Order: sequence, then structure tokens, then C-alpha cells
Amino acid sequence: MILTKQYKKKNVKKAISYLVKYGIPLVIGVGLMYFLYKNVDINSMMDTLKTDVNYWWFIPVGVVSILSHIFRALRWRLQLKAIDVKPSFSAVLNSIFGTYAVNLVFPRLGEVWRCGYIANRQKASVTQVMGSMVADRLTDTVTVLLLTLVTFLLAQNAFSQFFDAYPQMKENFLNVASDARIWFGTAIAIIAIGWLLVMKTENKFIKKIQLMAHNLWDGFASITRMDGKWWFLLLTVLIWGCYFLQLYLACKAFNFTSGLSVLAVLVMFVLSSIGMGIPTNGGLGSWHVAIIFGLSLYGVGVFSPSNFDPRASAFAMLVWGFQTVLLIVLGIYAFTSMTIDRNRIESGKTVVDTTNDEIRL
Repeated sequence: MILTKQYKKKNVKKAISYLVKYGIPLVIGVGLMYFLYKNVDINSMMDTLKTDVNYWWFIPVGVVSILSHIFRALRWRLQLKAIDVKPSFSAVLNSIFGTYAVNLVFPRLGEVWRCGYIANRQKASVTQVMGSMVADRLTDTVTVLLLTLVTFLLAQNAFSQFFDAYPQMKENFLNVASDARIWFGTAIAIIAIGWLLVMKTENKFIKKIQLMAHNLWDGFASITRMDGKWWFLLLTVLIWGCYFLQLYLACKAFNFTSGLSVLAVLVMFVLSSIGMGIPTNGGLGSWHVAIIFGLSLYGVGVFSPSNFDPRASAFAMLVWGFQTVLLIVLGIYAFTSMTIDRNRIESGKTVVDTTNDEIRL
């Protein structure tokens, strides 16, 4: 009876954990979508999709999107080699395709999944591989911050006009940024974690955490000792160049955005990149809000919760929808390819060598 109660309690905790991790992002995404489109004139939006779009532009958008994944796979492979993990390029590319497909269903879980997949395939340390992924994502974060800083400096007039029209948004942002409690709490948390990781102890649980942290750091620090650092920087530029080019080409597909300047598209791009930081399924809702906001800065509608412009709403819906469908297709390809790869490994047709590049027989 006691074991049954403990088992039930464990299941309840697990269910609550899954609900918090995956249910809340879905609710946020659906809530944002409802908030966005409840007051949109759907008929006008559909008319825009029928008459104001040249769908041929989405062919190069798709090609550039796939190229961004290829460049990301090449970049991560450089980091993996620095920790002596040497999967084939196809395996790394499948892990990248699979990551974004998994994130559509379980936000942020895709990053953990790809580390587990590569570590399991190559018989490597999961925490080391995860450390390399953290460095990979930190590089993206730094890139977004730099792009944000440059874009805000270049487009000060547009943002000033917007915040003059919506002063409450600016006030809310400044209040959060200047809240001493947030900065104090962050500092305390960093100090506490640092102390936990360096303290001398015989506690097996803490020692296990310290070992995991050491492996994680080793994977993270691989970025400083890897071969091909200049290739890493070039691939970073190519990845983010592709991301920007996708949006720029998508703007060419719509009559009302085809004339937007490079700076205008850059503003939209930076805002949408920040919006993707909100944990929703594939940017559901958050990406739309950022794009509609960016379009409003350059005269496409007004950013008003009570009356979003149907053209801006159509743009956000179509571009996001196309990218989502593409990620699903690439995810199906990746998981099919991984199944074939696993069968080849099990049958001995592919030999995975953990010290050198693998051999296909």
C-alpha cells in the first residue's frame, strides 16, 4: 500500500512537471494567437493572402532556411570535434533538423534531445556534448545582443516615434530594467551556484553535480581550443545572414512590404529574434507579436491590441506558417534518416569510431 501511494505521488509529480514544462508554453502561445487575431478582420486578411502575395518568393526562402541549418550543423561539428566527438556530418545535420521539429511540440526540449542523440550515437558524455550546445547557443545570444544594439542605434527615430505613441511600454521596460531586486537576486543565485560547485564535500549527490558541471564546462570551453575558430566565426555570420535573408525575401513576396528598406527588415528581424526567446511552441504567438510590432514601425498598420492591421497579421501568419511546415517536413526527413542510420549501425554497415571519422561499409 505504501509503495502504491509513493508510486502514485511520483506519477502526479511527473505529470505536474510535464504540464509546467510543455503545457504553459502552449497556453502562452495559444493565448497570444487569440489576443492577436480575435479582433482582426479575417475576411480582409484572407483577401490579402489571395491578392497581395507572390508565392514564388517562398521557394528561395525555403532554400535559404535549409542552408541556415546546414551551416549550423557545420558549426556545431567543429565544437564536437574539439571534445573528441566525431559524428558524421549527416548525423549532426539530422540532429539539427530534429531539434527544431521537437521544439515545435516541446519548447526547448529539442536542444536536450539533440545532445542525447549525438552522445548516445557516439558513446560520449552527455554533459560534455551539452556543454558544447550551450556554447553554441551562447554564441547566438551574443549575436542577437550585438544585432539588437546596432539596430537600435541605426533605427532610433522609428523606435522613438513608437514609444512616444505608447509611453507605457517604455515605462514598463525601464521599471523592469532598473529593479534592484532582480539584479540582487541574480547575483545571489550566481554566488550560491558557484560556491556549490567548488566546495569540498563527501556528499555523493553534490559530488555528482560537481562532476556534471565539470563535464558541462569542459564542453562549453571547447569553443576556446577548437581548430578552425575563423571557420566558426564565418559560419556564425552565415547562419544569421541566412536568418535575415529569409525574412528579407519573405518581405519581397508581399506587395505592401516589397519596398521596405534593409534597415526596416533588420528591425523586424531583431524584434522577431527577441520574440523567439519567449518559450512557446516554435515561436507561436510571440513571433507574430514581434513582426506585427516591427511592421507598425514602418507604416504597415498600427500596433493596437484592439485592432491589428489585417495585412500585418496575414504577413505574420503566412511566413510563420511556411517556416513551421518546412520544419515539420525536415523533421520527418531527419527521423526517417536516423532510423535508417541506426539500422545500418546495428547491422554493421556503418562503423561508428569514437576516435576517428566513422566508416561506411
